[in-house]
This record gives sequence, C-alpha cells and structure tokens, in this order.
Amino acid sequence: MFDYSLDHVFSMHITIDPPQAIGPAPEGLRLIFPVSGGQVEGPRLRGRILPCGGDWLTVRRDGVGVLDVRGTIETDDGALIYMFYMGIGDLDEDGYDKALRGAMPAVFQLRTTPRFQTGHPGYAWLNRLQCVGIGQVVPAEGKVSYDIYALG
Repeated sequence: MFDYSLDHVFSMHITIDPPQAIGPAPEGLRLIFPVSGGQVEGPRLRGRILPCGGDWLTVRRDGVGVLDVRGTIETDDGALIYMFYMGIGDLDEDGYDKALRGAMPAVFQLRTTPRFQTGHPGYAWLNRLQCVGIGQVVPAEGKVSYDIYALG
C-alpha cells in the first residue's frame, strides 16, 4: 500500500448549453456541450469558469459516457488557468439508446481526473497536481458540479 492523501482544492459549478448532437460515430454517440460559465470556490482557488470550453462527450453503446472536457478558469485576481480532464459518467445500461432519442438521465454521477496549466507564478503549484473530481450533472438544467481533490 502507498501513502496518499486527498486535499480539497476547490468546488466548481458549471453551466452548460444544450448539446450539439453530432450523432452516432464509430466510437459511440458524440454530443458536444458548450460551457457558458460557472464559479470556482474553495480553500485554494476562487474565480470563474470562462464561457469558452466544452465537454466532448461520447456515449458508448454500453451506456457509459466518456468525458473529454477543456476550459479556462479566471481567478479572482486575474490569473488564467487552463483546465482539462477525462472521465466517465454512467448513463445506465440503456443510456445510449435514450441519448439517441435526446433523453438524458435526470441526474448522473461523474468521475474525472483534472489537470491544470498556467504561466502565472502565483498559481504554478497547480501545474504539479494530479486531481480527482467527484461530481454530477443535471442535463435538463444545464448544471454540472464538482469537488476537486489533489492527490498528495
């Protein structure tokens, strides 16, 4: 067993626009959810999510949603931080067929692995982190929320 810790870095609440339905592709159903904004608040980081990113979601035939998310955080003191992560969300065994009909689950859980990049010296510590994100999405309301923890 290895020693490790999980340290809460921040929580974020993201707003997303309705998906751009690309449709069935070889890997699964492709849906792109543009990010329209959001807030970041926590013990180590505070700011907002800029309306420039998105989630390039692929719903596999087994109902698992594979997340590919990119976005920008602007801190309260003006630093810009690039955030990117992969992860999964379980839309249930019939999630693919439902998503094809535009019927997303009311709520589903998300598990992610966020990383960060910034050139701002006050936030360079973020460049060294591997994080885990525990969250959920309410698609009909366009709301995504996460708690982000650094692995130590």
